[in-house]
Amino acid sequence: MRIFKKTVLPLLALMIFSAMPLQAQKALSIGAKAPEINRSVEDISGRSLTLQGVAGSNGLLVIFSCNTCPWVAKWEDRYPVLHRIATANNVGMIALNPNERIRDRGESLEDMDKRAQKQDYNFYYALDKDHIIADAFGATRTPEVFLFDSNLNLVYHGAIDDNANDAQAVQERYAIDALNALIAGEQISKKETKSLGCTIKRN
Repeated sequence: MRIFKKTVLPLLALMIFSAMPLQAQKALSIGAKAPEINRSVEDISGRSLTLQGVAGSNGLLVIFSCNTCPWVAKWEDRYPVLHRIATANNVGMIALNPNERIRDRGESLEDMDKRAQKQDYNFYYALDKDHIIADAFGATRTPEVFLFDSNLNLVYHGAIDDNANDAQAVQERYAIDALNALIAGEQISKKETKSLGCTIKRN
């Protein structure tokens, strides 16, 4: 029995662990460099994009998003506001869809295009195939925000604001405040907040 416990049980545990799908790494720490910046992703327009190419001279705003999450539906009316502030101040913005496991259930590139047209998205919306970028970022939810400075160092990570249900009742505009502080060259008061949303549907 002792031999069984010492040899067979650890082997079984290793086999089970090896069979599990690869999950996200630990979330990027504030100050960390943006990973996978030269990996190509396909935008709904059919264009091939990279985070490096999307980034502006003052930074990059990345939102992990999707089509089927109720939390995204509650918050996506704030995407255009973020995009307007970002583009007016040379900060690039892109939304990435990492939901690989349900591409055939509302998360295909075609579905993304329909969603973008319905919601009047005026920013890049691209497919994160096999959730490679989400894994590198350590993203776990949709929506989830990552804001990088001009050197592509992370300066904010977390939620869009503190009220998904009512944009008019928002008390703290985490992402907008972080973006405005970045643009103004000021300290960001809240660099990390808790992301509320749907879990990313990984393989």
